[in-house]
Amino acid sequence: MPETVAHSLSEELFSLLQNERFVTLGTIDHESESPALSSLSWVFAYNHQKIRFAVDNRSRIIANINKTPKVVLQVIGAGSSFAIYGNAAVTVEQLEDVPLKLAMVEIDIETVRDIMFYGSRISVEPEYEKTYNKNAAEKLDKQVMAALRK
Repeated sequence: MPETVAHSLSEELFSLLQNERFVTLGTIDHESESPALSSLSWVFAYNHQKIRFAVDNRSRIIANINKTPKVVLQVIGAGSSFAIYGNAAVTVEQLEDVPLKLAMVEIDIETVRDIMFYGSRISVEPEYEKTYNKNAAEKLDKQVMAALRK
């Protein structure tokens, strides 16, 4: 499949990122200066140019972004794999109305690339399940996603 390049989210990617979703985030480690990967689920496309996500405000992700704001977010969906490049910044140190100490990070999108290897498509998207109390997980997910939408 040829690589497509855009400078904002397509309607399909925007729609996929309106709900909690498994994504991976690439940053540069603030100590070793090596690439670092993290898995996230609390992610939300605020508009076609900006993606927000929530993460523990003591996370290494925060230290990495504070030192080097360049990031890449991988989204698997719509039959392909996409790399969303941009600059990230912590915009809220602690989300209101959320019982955990979570920060909100915003990514200003620079480039979106289709990174799926030639001649293939994603036939089954990644799935995950919460391993703690389902009712507590649902309540927390709703609180976090509501905070990201503000």
